[in-house]
Amino acid sequence: MRVTLAAALAAVLLPVSAAQADTAHPSSPGTPPTASAPVLTDEHGRTLTLRGWNVEDKGNRGDAALSAITERHFRDMRAKGFDFARLLIFWDDLEPSPGRYSRAYLNKIERVLDWADRYDIHVVLDAHQDVFGPAFGHRGIPEWATRTDGLPFQRHPEDWFAEYFEPAVQRAFTHLYEDEDLRQAQARMWKVVADRFAHHPAVLGYDVINEPMGELREGEDLPTAARRIEREQLTPMYNRVADAIRTEDRDAWLFVEPTPIVGEGVPTGLGRVDDRKVVYAPHFYNTAMEAGADYDPSAGWVETYEAAVTEYPRTYKVPVVVGEWGPLNNSLPNMGPFYRDAMASLGRYSSGWAGYVWCYGGGYCAVDEKGAFRTNKEATAEPYAEAVAGTVRSSAFDAAAGVYRLTYDAARRGSHATVISLPSRGWRVGVEDGRARVRSDGPGRVVVTAVPGSRVTVTVTRG
Repeated sequence: MRVTLAAALAAVLLPVSAAQADTAHPSSPGTPPTASAPVLTDEHGRTLTLRGWNVEDKGNRGDAALSAITERHFRDMRAKGFDFARLLIFWDDLEPSPGRYSRAYLNKIERVLDWADRYDIHVVLDAHQDVFGPAFGHRGIPEWATRTDGLPFQRHPEDWFAEYFEPAVQRAFTHLYEDEDLRQAQARMWKVVADRFAHHPAVLGYDVINEPMGELREGEDLPTAARRIEREQLTPMYNRVADAIRTEDRDAWLFVEPTPIVGEGVPTGLGRVDDRKVVYAPHFYNTAMEAGADYDPSAGWVETYEAAVTEYPRTYKVPVVVGEWGPLNNSLPNMGPFYRDAMASLGRYSSGWAGYVWCYGGGYCAVDEKGAFRTNKEATAEPYAEAVAGTVRSSAFDAAAGVYRLTYDAARRGSHATVISLPSRGWRVGVEDGRARVRSDGPGRVVVTAVPGSRVTVTVTRG
């Protein structure tokens, strides 16, 4: 989100006590948000945990599109233990004029996916938009698909997220959701993407639209409007796009996002998406921190967010993967505690996450120009089970002790290879079941092969 939205929300959001949050579970990567919710799985039926980063090139388009992304991105992510990338793609690059799809852009996407596959990194293709698209000076929905009814728009250079509340932008979202020809155009765009990449080994799924917004009605406060937009416009849109994608790709996961308002601890109004492989993919941003404030551990924001964001998966029995998170200023005094609290919370309820953003430099970048983690970002790299061939019984990392422990019941059929990711050298891996076998699978990964049906405990200790 990367916004300054506090003023718009302060008067309308009700605080949620930290005591309301479900914090009783240990940090459990690879387990569902609740006992009754499904886990994310791969084509072998193994339980997946995704840990990684957004990968983007917002600055280049046309012939130069995606040129800021290189093989180094994926090599370096894998070297630090990450197995997941949320790759930003733009409809305005894919379909610059109605019905004319850029083969060159599809080829560029495929080149990036080939790099990801080389380093065994799962990719979700994210149809990204910021402030709708190029008609308002950003990226996303093409200008030819932008309808404003002549309503005004004013730039806000110091607070670009405020541009979402400009009348022209809000009306453009309404037309995207309600105009039949634009509905069909969006569905056709996704059919083109799914047709091209349905069989690419790196592609795990499709994120239908980044941080969708909509039009507030007179008298509505922001949370009320967000829940209505999610219920009445986003839910039908996701069902339409799901139907289109399934004509080309039967197996990929469909990632659906609420509005960004969930970041303030407001449960989503999304309804059921009638598809067998849906992932709930909210973002995890705090407006005060995005405006430059330090993390306040006593405010209960992480707990409030967790309580709100787990309602949808609990109701509709879907996995959760957080699509973006991470503050701009990571060097403030309480950012160390923030990363500890955030990692523990994400481990309690999600099947994974993608931080914002893997790039080499300042600002939101995960690493500096030399590839070293920027301040406090190293807390995102810890041992975890990428894929578990069986039923996870417990999974937790004790950061203070430097110990990760996984207990699972090995599958009785199918794949019996469990993959453990290590964030760096110097970790020792032990298995308590004497019948299980451990072998290296290249730098930063080990494979555990167990007897079908056996109970296995894997312990990873910092050397």
